Amino acid sequence: MKIMLADDEPSMQKLVRRVIEDGGYEFCCAYDGLEVVELIESEKPDLLLLDVMMPRLDGFHACTVLRDNGVKIPIIFLSAKGDIVDKSVGFDAGGDDYLVKPFSPDELLMRIKAHLRQFERATEASKTIYEGRLEIDISRRRVLCEGQVVPFTPKEFDILSYLAQQRNEIVTREQLVNEVWGEEFMGETSSVAVFIRKIREKIEDDPSRPQLLRTMRNVGYIFGLE
Repeated sequence: MKIMLADDEPSMQKLVRRVIEDGGYEFCCAYDGLEVVELIESEKPDLLLLDVMMPRLDGFHACTVLRDNGVKIPIIFLSAKGDIVDKSVGFDAGGDDYLVKPFSPDELLMRIKAHLRQFERATEASKTIYEGRLEIDISRRRVLCEGQVVPFTPKEFDILSYLAQQRNEIVTREQLVNEVWGEEFMGETSSVAVFIRKIREKIEDDPSRPQLLRTMRNVGYIFGLE
């Protein structure tokens, strides 16, 4: 499998190349956000590591362009401390995760493996779930509301599809992290609420009073009309 890095720092390119190739993956590199947009189709990576602060086109805007162009692979932001004040900025752009520099090679590989595994599992699924006016096409990774396609980032779709497949059953935050991110991320549940809020904004008539995706206080979430 191929991993692409977009980062304008030669030292970071060298470090990540060594980690990726030692981990058994093929490596390719872009030097800024504009170049990654230009190279993504020809390189066809399986996962993208995207630096936040880059010349010409920063990581957030590059991610938005890629998602708008239909790129569905996992995207992990790399950021120096302080670059990301609010995680929701990266998630709004369509990112799946972020890693703060400096990071350990082991953690980088752990996150890459977890996201590749989850993306592969989700891609292999092949059923459609109907709930109210919502249609969740697992195989095509598509959500429709009253017949109209609703844009979802890959991580938002992974979360919704997993909850939908456990319809009318309570799913704990820990269970959601384990299934969607991987057991390596157990204990890191702070991002879950951000994603749940964004999903509700797309599928609920009134996100502040959800009917499809409800919170079970101090436990987790449940998908399905009462």
